[in-house]
Amino acid sequence: MPVGLKAENLQTTGSFKLRGATNAISQLPRERLEHGLVAASAGNHAQAVARAAADAGTKVIVCMPAECPLAKLEAVRALGAEVRLVEGSYEDSQEAARKLAESDGLSLIHAFADPDVIAGQGTVALEIANDAPETRLIVVPMGGGGLASGVAIAAKDRLEGVRVVAVQASERTRRTIADGIAVKQPADLTAQLVEQHVDDVVAVSDDEIAQAMVHLIERSKLVVEGAGAAGVAAVLCGRVETPSSGSACIVLSGGNVDASLLAECIRMGETAAGRRAVLKTVLPDRPGALDAVLRVVADHGANIVDVEHLREGVDLHVRETLIRLVIQTRGREHGLEITEAMRSRGFDVDVEH
Repeated sequence: MPVGLKAENLQTTGSFKLRGATNAISQLPRERLEHGLVAASAGNHAQAVARAAADAGTKVIVCMPAECPLAKLEAVRALGAEVRLVEGSYEDSQEAARKLAESDGLSLIHAFADPDVIAGQGTVALEIANDAPETRLIVVPMGGGGLASGVAIAAKDRLEGVRVVAVQASERTRRTIADGIAVKQPADLTAQLVEQHVDDVVAVSDDEIAQAMVHLIERSKLVVEGAGAAGVAAVLCGRVETPSSGSACIVLSGGNVDASLLAECIRMGETAAGRRAVLKTVLPDRPGALDAVLRVVADHGANIVDVEHLREGVDLHVRETLIRLVIQTRGREHGLEITEAMRSRGFDVDVEH
């Protein structure tokens, strides 16, 4: 079926979060704006609140996890917000923001547990309904549940027979590449709304998300962060049941990703898809031995990314060396073809997983 992409990664602040933050801040009376705002975020909500606060002429303090992506941290500061780094998870940052709100009289702009924020996120579905009224399936990433619940409520008001599927990261910790949805669980408010309005919730792994990020770069020329690619990962991996008619729309929730993390995600995605392989073999430590191995790789049309000689920490004869090759292939079958060719030439090859 036709699949559309709602490219929220191309928003002014790089994610859908600007919608909810703008709506919530616009509802505050002037006296509360004058006292200032506080928010907690792994990055995208922080940028959104910083931008919306600047537009409203007020100041904001943002509590962010100390290990948040550098690109998001610098973007928040560039928008004029005061950043306070908090050790631990998003939940720790949220607790720090709550205490600041109480002690300093600041208005807390929650990333998802706020009706005005949820309503703002729901405008994503209004635009889908206007632009693609034939949509019968919307796939949306879910962390705290604000986007998923807002989209589900608005979509079902405007699109007859539409199903909404939310996608979580199976590694729901700060170690996941999908840091934007690394929330342990939705708030009570969003959990109730998800239960009432979202049709299904599925999970995808970091490897699957990385493959989706590579797929989006190659096929759609879109740079999408891990959380934003979760919906594409779910569809590519067959986790989502497709309707019998109409079209589907996948929400790409954000595109704020560090260049270094993006490079690592590309590596992970290629490895998971079988387009990058790591081969190990023991060779006699004499001139010409390595050339014979490299010639097999070259003859089969693969690209050599890295060659490493390992002599320390391995059980080898004094005249042997362990060679570790990183190669790029056309896919899993191509990698197996090269491995078998090396073995047929007498090389004892191990594939590193």
